[in-house]
Amino acid sequence: QVQLVESGGGLVQTGGSLSLSCAASGRIFSPYAMGWFRQAPGKEREFVADITWSGDTTSYGNFVKGRFTISRGNAKNMVYLQMNSLKPEDTAVYRCAAKIPDYAEVYNYWGQGTQVTVSS
Repeated sequence: QVQLVESGGGLVQTGGSLSLSCAASGRIFSPYAMGWFRQAPGKEREFVADITWSGDTTSYGNFVKGRFTISRGNAKNMVYLQMNSLKPEDTAVYRCAAKIPDYAEVYNYWGQGTQVTVSS
């Protein structure tokens, strides 16, 4: 069984910053990619960012525009999302996801999510 646990959400004012963390644990025996997705009330789930096992390659949703940075811990089971210049439209539940193994076609493991609220 694989578990993903997010932390770090909360309430912040427009223009502020938040850092999210996600820890993966369980029976994982192969390299895996990790990513962040978000979903606001009444909206579709949206890709935020992801990162490869090595951490060498990252990708971001178009809306990020240089405001967010995804990174991976040396232990590989941690992924972080540093969010700067936050806007009210960034308000959503942010979920961590893993693609195990890393050549899987879709993200197949998900965390419960952490709420991010940006006040105007």
